[in-house]
Amino acid sequence: MIHDFSYDIAVIGAGAAGLAAAAETAKSPFRTVVIDREDQLGGILRQCIHNGFGLRYFKEELTGPEYADRVAALAANPNVEFKTGTAVTEIKPLPDNGFELLAFSAAEGVSRIRARALFLGMGCRERNRGNLAIPGSRPAGIFTAGAAQKLLNIEGMLPGKSAVIVGSGDIGLIMARRLRWSGVEVKAVIEIMPHPSGLTRNVVQCLNDFGIPLYLEHSVVNIAGRERVQYVEAAPLDNGIPQLDRQFRIECDTVLFSVGLIPENELSRQLGVELNPATGGAIVDANLQTSVPGVFAGGNVLHVHDLVDFVSEEAGEAGRSIVRYLDGTLRSDSNCAVVESNLKYVVPNRFNTGEKCIFSFRPLIVSDAATLEAKLNNRVIWKRKFTYVKPAEMLKIELPAELLNEPGTLVFRLREEA
Repeated sequence: MIHDFSYDIAVIGAGAAGLAAAAETAKSPFRTVVIDREDQLGGILRQCIHNGFGLRYFKEELTGPEYADRVAALAANPNVEFKTGTAVTEIKPLPDNGFELLAFSAAEGVSRIRARALFLGMGCRERNRGNLAIPGSRPAGIFTAGAAQKLLNIEGMLPGKSAVIVGSGDIGLIMARRLRWSGVEVKAVIEIMPHPSGLTRNVVQCLNDFGIPLYLEHSVVNIAGRERVQYVEAAPLDNGIPQLDRQFRIECDTVLFSVGLIPENELSRQLGVELNPATGGAIVDANLQTSVPGVFAGGNVLHVHDLVDFVSEEAGEAGRSIVRYLDGTLRSDSNCAVVESNLKYVVPNRFNTGEKCIFSFRPLIVSDAATLEAKLNNRVIWKRKFTYVKPAEMLKIELPAELLNEPGTLVFRLREEA
């Protein structure tokens, strides 16, 4: 038997993004359903027991579970219903401009959920060994950093006794410290780039403070072991090519991969949402609306963020846009926002004439003196100097309405100062 439900808004994902969006739609008279495949609200925050969350969004330092509880409390409202332990497997648009979701759960079985608007907050997944094609055997003891974090923080089990971490993403850096606190010897963190991939504060607090070696411009060229990992072999890189004559062995029984995140956009593709190759997420307008009217996105499903506070801020803006969409006051201009030198992407990809807009960027350079510049129709309208930029740390700015005072193309570029 299929159960039928109808709502005004369906939020897919009950992590930091989905809950923040629902917290905004809860203030309206529209009925919202929040759907998540996990049994608890909060998403990945539940396994992040370290502090450092909430300094921007809640103005105090919280652990991951504390942050999850706070944002879930903001979304708790008679207008909001939560369906946990429920997986959305299919979405299709309806002739009346609404949407139909097919969902499965142990409690309700098969459900058909109709909504007038959607918020995509599915988050992202970790890249793994298969994405990197590292040669070697296939022994036990190989994890993504997030899987090891869940094993240790939720299940209470150690992944091993000695570890090498491949990649210096933030989850890997945090797990290096967590493993050391738990008595696991962390032999090394190996990064192919000439700079760390994670936040500077995590490099300092999780590696430097514990004397954990960080090998920049190195790659793992072999993982060896039969029943269990026995060692990895690493080599320095020269123009991206491993120098095998200089490779060395690190004995360990565990390997963790922290090599980047991929936005979860399988459902977005079902809907025909146009994706941005630079982010892996949707192309969105100033309202964080995708190319499909009525479908909005925010958080890591849109582009990978550094701070969960940024995720919640962005998703909250999307939630307010959804309310305007449903009450008929949403405005969407076709003015383009693009990037040039030293920037990987900008989000959003459109702006509205005469309205303020918050833009997020991912730098491509490491510099202690750089200027971010905005040009509207080939005229410089704004610039700001930054004393330090790096790819691991997102740039976020707000341009006021008076600067975006004419239609056209907005071009951003990051210029390194002499």
